[in-house]
Amino acid sequence: MSSSNTTVFIDHVLGQITSSNNIANLNHTLKTGLQSKETVLSSFLSNGQDPLQVLDVRTHTLGALYILSSRLSANFTNIPPPPWAVVEAFCRNFNPDHARLAPERVTKLAKGIQRLGSHSGNLALAIQPLYHLVMQYPPNPAYLTTIHPIFVLTCVSTRYFQHALPVLSNPITEIDTAFLSPDLHYSDNLSYHYTGGVALAALKRWKEAEEFFEICVTSPGNYPAALQMEALKKLRLVQLISTGKVSNLPKYTNSLLLRLFKNTPYNAFINAYPNNSALMREIYDKERQVFQTDRNIGLIQQAAVRAPRWVLKKLTATYVTLHLSDIGRVVKIDSEDEVRALLLSMIESNDITAQIDANGTVTFSDPPAQFTKEQVDSVLRDVQEQTALLSYLEQEVGRSKEFLNKVVKTNEAVWMPTEEDVFANIGAQNWEDSVYS
Repeated sequence: MSSSNTTVFIDHVLGQITSSNNIANLNHTLKTGLQSKETVLSSFLSNGQDPLQVLDVRTHTLGALYILSSRLSANFTNIPPPPWAVVEAFCRNFNPDHARLAPERVTKLAKGIQRLGSHSGNLALAIQPLYHLVMQYPPNPAYLTTIHPIFVLTCVSTRYFQHALPVLSNPITEIDTAFLSPDLHYSDNLSYHYTGGVALAALKRWKEAEEFFEICVTSPGNYPAALQMEALKKLRLVQLISTGKVSNLPKYTNSLLLRLFKNTPYNAFINAYPNNSALMREIYDKERQVFQTDRNIGLIQQAAVRAPRWVLKKLTATYVTLHLSDIGRVVKIDSEDEVRALLLSMIESNDITAQIDANGTVTFSDPPAQFTKEQVDSVLRDVQEQTALLSYLEQEVGRSKEFLNKVVKTNEAVWMPTEEDVFANIGAQNWEDSVYS
């Protein structure tokens, strides 16, 4: 196709977009009539004007989506990329209902935004438009789309972990591969939850990171994916950091994945944790290159640093009082000041309840029961509801004819005994006739 024909054709396409009154027909035209003609959509008008500057995003979302996604996928050497302002304006103002008619183009757009960020040398520029896209495109935040893994991966790659939190805070409970995301794949689910776990672990939100990694690890499949093994490694390290031990995985977890994990240095490290510090150090030194290659060296180091914490916590189940020096010998810390600092840190984070006297004697105790205002209010509401229910039932029972008949019969049986019952207890007493006079 010649350059002149291309410009004439894009002018014609723009005319169709602006004059169409039927969005479904326009989508059919753009989808079927322009297959393998991305160069047409990515070209400029015959007067040299950018068609993206002509279209109103709110009114012409579908047409702008086709053109913008094509431009972002073009060869930037031959066709200049659209300005970031144009990309951001579309992602802020597009009509989600119209965009859902062309879900594959939405995926193409998201990948193109990420590509433009890399091309510009500042991938972080892609975060904001991708955020608006991922928040507005699905009908509600519970849906997983192809945009999710692209957005979170961009946040993780640029180390802007905090920016991913508004998306990660919404649990995924819905998947629509019929209309919303027909190009959504099994790997997208793994990628989203894996990178989400990485972001949450980087923010030290251990419980949430554990949940994301576990979803990735336990996602059903005929054969375990490589990403699931990486997620399992990080899951186990996060559990050590968070609780000092690993937790059992659901029974539906792929058994081959678990068998393969047993042959890794991570499993050896877990078996030594937290008591055998010498063996932990030996494994760390020997397998350091493996941990670095897997990008888990930071998690390994944090787990090792927290090992004395969990050894100390186990002492509280056995002892009521211990001296700082005794604790130091058990947790392999020579300095009493360091032991004191560790204890104070654990007390502050509510890991243990203890007191340290002036002589260095530590007294452990059970943690006091603590209730939030919301919990107290919830209990009071439950009590009020139960009281109201009992009062209602009491009134209903009191009005019951069957109940009242039973009460009368019961009272007669109690307060009107037979003559035999009355005199049965008199026995052989001598009663005078005057008693009746």
